[in-house]
Amino acid sequence: MSEYDELNKKLTLKLVFYGPALSGKTTNLTRLHDLLDPELKGEMMILETKNDRTLFFDLLPLGMTTPTGFFIKLKLFTVPGQVAHDSTRKAVLSRADGVVFVADSQISQSINNAESFQNLSENAARVGLDFETMPMVVQFNKRDLPDIQTEEEVNQRWKSMPWELFFSCALQGDGVKETFAGLLKALYRKINADYKLEQEHQLTESEFIEGVIGKSL
Repeated sequence: MSEYDELNKKLTLKLVFYGPALSGKTTNLTRLHDLLDPELKGEMMILETKNDRTLFFDLLPLGMTTPTGFFIKLKLFTVPGQVAHDSTRKAVLSRADGVVFVADSQISQSINNAESFQNLSENAARVGLDFETMPMVVQFNKRDLPDIQTEEEVNQRWKSMPWELFFSCALQGDGVKETFAGLLKALYRKINADYKLEQEHQLTESEFIEGVIGKSL
């Protein structure tokens, strides 16, 4: 659901971090913001709710311009995790161009993860997104805690799914950039097909990712 201004050759994309309450969505964004070079990020804005919070920051306020003058701007959001805020989750998810689903690696949170993922699927349908083709990656966060699902267990459960898996400890910054780079790869495939970035705008996948998050992971 990208916003394309043909007159000004400007493309605005919306990316959403989705998942159960306290899985680390906000931590992912704050750590990503910390890790990015100053020229690549804008200020974070936090919209408080009663028992949770929705976080938003405009990742590239100045945007990225391709060699042909095509301007690309990204906006990143998190959704509130609590069930009481489902209407807000739908509103934030609406018109999303890509999603990071942040799961909690703790064994005790398996049911919450499953319910939240089902909620994502249902809300995507409600707001008119094609869940099967939407660029998405799945991150299992909180790998530093005890009593977590092993990588082997997670991989076994998700092996039939089409989405790339990542493992992280967002609190320490581990896996944060890698997860986001994975989403950018999936996003590039979609927008390259739609806007011919490589053919008409001389922007490769690696140049797109580097332009957003810098050279180093």
